[in-house]
Amino acid sequence: MSLTPLLPPALPFFVYGTLRPGEPNHDHFLRGRTAAEEPALLQGAALYDGPGYPYVVEEPGIVRGDLVTARPEEYGALLVALDHLEEYVPGDPRNLYERVEREVVREADGTPVRAWTYVAAPAVAEGLRRHGSRIATGDWLALR
Repeated sequence: MSLTPLLPPALPFFVYGTLRPGEPNHDHFLRGRTAAEEPALLQGAALYDGPGYPYVVEEPGIVRGDLVTARPEEYGALLVALDHLEEYVPGDPRNLYERVEREVVREADGTPVRAWTYVAAPAVAEGLRRHGSRIATGDWLALR
């Protein structure tokens, strides 16, 4: 019997804010670690403006972002780095974001792809629905 912890599947990442090309965290976290980056859409989600970064809230809407495929040798380190950036700890009730597996659609050809994305944790999402500023276009870059 192995006591090795279960690793999450090596999925691409759907990014929609400061990790998108041209945004401040892209070069710091993604440069040199990706095999592909391509425009994609997340359906069943809305984008809310946060304090210098956005939040995805799961509700009717579409969010524009990028599907980022890590180079295989970089995947583990990138997963750890992105979890740290988003202050995500599995099962921690203090999380601002939750890392979830969702289907996104490549804009180029409409192909659906399973990907990790970071969505607002339940308490954060509730606060945003009540008092937040929804980004009508679903595109963080449109605000820049």
